[in-house]
Amino acid sequence: MTPPAGPLTGRTIAVTRAEQQAGEARRRLEKLGAAVVDIPALVIGPPDDWDPLDEALADLESFHWIVFSSANGVEAVQQRLARMGTSLARRPGNARLAAVGRRTAALLEELGAPADFVPPSFVADSLIEHFPVSGWGLRLLLPRVQSGGRTVLAEAFGEAGARVVEVAAYESRCPRGLPSGALQALQQRRLDAITFASAKTVKHTARMLQDSFGESWPTVLEGLRVVSIGPQTSRSCIEALGRVDAEADPHDLEGLSQACVQALG
Repeated sequence: MTPPAGPLTGRTIAVTRAEQQAGEARRRLEKLGAAVVDIPALVIGPPDDWDPLDEALADLESFHWIVFSSANGVEAVQQRLARMGTSLARRPGNARLAAVGRRTAALLEELGAPADFVPPSFVADSLIEHFPVSGWGLRLLLPRVQSGGRTVLAEAFGEAGARVVEVAAYESRCPRGLPSGALQALQQRRLDAITFASAKTVKHTARMLQDSFGESWPTVLEGLRVVSIGPQTSRSCIEALGRVDAEADPHDLEGLSQACVQALG
């Protein structure tokens, strides 16, 4: 029996993502009827130096909060704690957890260390605005990407009187090039939209497009809808691609899927 057509039936959408994180965005879009082309745009790996993170984790009892802005940060911290014979679930009782984003919070839940605070909107600015206590006098640990991430959390908490320790927990690097399936879809103009879930996926995709198509690479995106997961990613789309056609609301994968539906009418 043929399944009923969804709102994206007949549409082909490129999903930019981390190499190791295929799955959820594809499933959501396919459920809506779309054909999906994967474009790995991030290679998640270790930072250049583990020592700053390891030193902070060895002194975890001195922190009031650990603030995670990505699931990658959660995974890195859990792995390093495991090397020390402990885990986030067995962390010192005074170290509370905050998470930006549904996926980040869900991963903490899976690890038996549910977040003590998740902001109502899945962006860093919302965490600052709705943080449940005054930052004054607090000591905060912020595990983050080594390069290219926003420093807004550290700056805002620092201005509020918190003592902030930012440490590199992982790095997201650019893949060597576009996969053959994505290249073919772009060359044949088969794509209706392309989605971006972070500012770095935008920058890396632009770099890979330039490597593949030369200086005329922007013409490859003509006619495609550019769909972003949130404000920072949208700004990166405008800077690197010259436009953004739709932005997710809420700023998560479900919102991104619905933004595709709206953008493609």
